[in-house]
Amino acid sequence: MKADYQDLVDEISALLGAPATLENRDFGLIAFGAHDSDDDTAMDPVRTRSILTRKSTPAVRAWFEGFGITRATGPVRIPAAPDAGVLRDRICLPVRHRGVVLGYVWLLDADPGPSADRLTAAMEVAERIGALLADEERADADLSRELRAVLTAEGGWQYDMAVAALRTALGRDAEGLHALLCVAPWPGPGTPSVRTAPGVAALCTVPWPARTARDPHPGGTGAGGAGAGAEAGGAGAGAGGPGAPRAGAAAATAGRAPAGPGAAGRGLAGPGAAPPGGAAHGLAALVRLRSAEAPAPALTAATRLRDAAGGGAPSGAPPTAVWAAGGAGAVPGAGHPAGTVVGVADPRRGVDDLAQAWREAASAARAALAQPRLGPVAPWASIGPYRLLTALPPAPPHDRAVRALLAPAHTELARTAEVFLDNAGQAGRTAAALGIHRQTLYYRLSRVENLTGLDLDEGEDRLLLHMALKAARM
Repeated sequence: MKADYQDLVDEISALLGAPATLENRDFGLIAFGAHDSDDDTAMDPVRTRSILTRKSTPAVRAWFEGFGITRATGPVRIPAAPDAGVLRDRICLPVRHRGVVLGYVWLLDADPGPSADRLTAAMEVAERIGALLADEERADADLSRELRAVLTAEGGWQYDMAVAALRTALGRDAEGLHALLCVAPWPGPGTPSVRTAPGVAALCTVPWPARTARDPHPGGTGAGGAGAGAEAGGAGAGAGGPGAPRAGAAAATAGRAPAGPGAAGRGLAGPGAAPPGGAAHGLAALVRLRSAEAPAPALTAATRLRDAAGGGAPSGAPPTAVWAAGGAGAVPGAGHPAGTVVGVADPRRGVDDLAQAWREAASAARAALAQPRLGPVAPWASIGPYRLLTALPPAPPHDRAVRALLAPAHTELARTAEVFLDNAGQAGRTAAALGIHRQTLYYRLSRVENLTGLDLDEGEDRLLLHMALKAARM
């Protein structure tokens, strides 16, 4: 189909005597004609960026839409706007099908420009492009529906039927090697075009539960910061005591990923911020691979889809974990803003095992939201202990031994304990990571032991505290 678009764009270029560019209605590049002119003005920054990055900026889109191209049924002439980087006049041919605009053909205008007859002929070609785009949209919608059905099926015969339908819709792609991605949170229920990222075979949106406060710990450092002065004065107690790592305490969380194939439909889980007044969504993307040892196509698609989602933190979203505000000094590699992340499942051949692949991708996304240093693109194989933590049942209660430590008043102590355990109990490395004196560290660790009743010289007590602090992020 790509060749069909190119042939039609070349036909318009020949009709009008100027290189044409075809974009979809979201201003994503589909095809463009060859530029064989020596004239430097044959290209301007807007056109160059569209070809090189395969998309236009929101500002450029708003500028052109201001000339009524979304409603136009015939050619629209648009004047140059040097301040906006539009150095040349343009002709826009709206691409419509059954009254719906599906894209635009763009040409740089020149005096005297193409005749009315040639523009009419070019619009007839644009109608053929519209029919192709409509067919493509229907095919995308079918694939999206079938992929969503697989990810939300309850299991058993329902899952088997959904997989069979997806296999039919994918055709030859169904038996190929794929990686399944989970982009979360995704801004809204709308599914983007598969053209959004290279190598994507199918996309669909799924429910992505918003974060719910499980323990009152989203508020900041609270009394933890106030304790610093007391710690400095009382340093010495508990010299051998262990403490906790970098992030203290509890982040607001959402339910854990269910074990069944229908995890997506039942609230697949993951800390994420719902848009104000609306439900949260995630995006599933099935990406073609050539080799399991060459995951580059999946990682490229992950980056493109994250960019399409906005990349940064959703408006008004609190940090995934309170201690994320502590900065990169707390744990090496930390410092990504909370926001859209992408989990990447292990590669698989065929579509029979998509339920397990989706659990991996969603779990990796949840892990990256909970622990920013794992993201923003997190392969399942790279999330370490979070492979187990994300398999816990939805919102389990905190262990009674750590409940008091995870209260807002003790955020700094919880952060200290986690950094200590992340650094394998090495006091020197922990103090350096936290930027505190060793005596202050020992004092904090003794307070942790008093609050929890745990002995941080005991391996099992350390394990319980460490896992409880990690689970609190989820």
